[in-house]
Amino acid sequence: MVSTPLPEPPPRLWRTPEPKRHYDVVIVGSGGHGLATAYYLARNHGITDVAVLERGWLAGGNMARNTTIIRSNYLFDESAKLYNHALDLWEQLPAELEYDFLLSQRGVLNLAHTEQEVRDSRRRVFANQLNGVDAEWVEPDEIAELCPILNLSSDVRYPVLGATLQRRGGIAKHDHVAWAFARKADEMGVDLIQGCEVTGFQLDGDRVTGVQTSLGPIGAGRVALAAAGRTSLLTDQLGLRLPLQSHPLQALVSELLEPIHPCVVMSNHVHVYCSQAHKGELVLGAGVDSYNGYGQRGSVHVIEQQMAAALELFPIFERAHVIRTWAGTVDVTPDASPIIGPTPYENLYLNCGWGTGGFKATPGVGWVYAHTIATGEPHPINEPYGLDRFTTGALIDEHGAAAVAH
Repeated sequence: MVSTPLPEPPPRLWRTPEPKRHYDVVIVGSGGHGLATAYYLARNHGITDVAVLERGWLAGGNMARNTTIIRSNYLFDESAKLYNHALDLWEQLPAELEYDFLLSQRGVLNLAHTEQEVRDSRRRVFANQLNGVDAEWVEPDEIAELCPILNLSSDVRYPVLGATLQRRGGIAKHDHVAWAFARKADEMGVDLIQGCEVTGFQLDGDRVTGVQTSLGPIGAGRVALAAAGRTSLLTDQLGLRLPLQSHPLQALVSELLEPIHPCVVMSNHVHVYCSQAHKGELVLGAGVDSYNGYGQRGSVHVIEQQMAAALELFPIFERAHVIRTWAGTVDVTPDASPIIGPTPYENLYLNCGWGTGGFKATPGVGWVYAHTIATGEPHPINEPYGLDRFTTGALIDEHGAAAVAH
């Protein structure tokens, strides 16, 4: 098993201008969330005097290091509204952005291996249905038809007793999603500035008036943070402590294979999820590494456990070869739900703390974050995700509730 670096960035399909001295809105981070926010600021609110600042290259951070899964079958009402809004947008975006980013709604199965998991999973299905999320419970014989390569034998450590199914769930090609948003934002006049690291803030009392960068100071009417894994490093400079812990999040891909895996399969119990990419690689991941860290690398034993879990579910993978492993850095909040909204500093906005849920929310959070920045008030969908919930106790505790492990 060899850990290899990510490929070099693609040829630039957009302009990278010299930054102006002042913008109406500066977005820190050019991943999916930053680019979607810039797009919806222009599309929904007519705000185009926007700069998206990126210390590396566009979409070269966690956006290039995720496992591409899209779904909205979260347990709590607040999560269901956010992720289902995102899923509705995902279905519109290929035509709207005029870019085929290979959205494949092949279905997502979340397996249950114990009687308690069966009860919890059925509860989640009922909650999903009440919130308008397409969800259903399927028995092992139906699972065999949906995913014939899955080991459904009763003679294993953790036999599959059933699963939840979201048929509208699936995958999309993450880098293409970023480029699609980037091209449209660029066409609308947004400046996408690569190689521009934000190192601090300009302040006038408790009001943020701009950012310090590796290319010099840039003034801003509003500053929006969307830099996964680095948000607390920036806010620490303001004395603004956030309830975040940063963890490595690993995944791996196999060699190219013929199409054999027809859907997305997730198992919280044996701790792995697996799909097959459009090019043919098997894509495997799991929860975050248990230790804190900012390095975009992880522990070997976590990868070994993922592979062991995958082989238990899919014996057919036994002779497949791992060709690449990688890790991103994610922020995790105490309730495993994001922070989206204003801060105690005037004109400074937060979008962070997504843990493993960031990619699937991309268009939905871009929409509501743009609304929050444009109006100064949270959108009804992201209003429950403010910082105040950590003092009021109104948490959205998705730890394990949505069949994910953080």
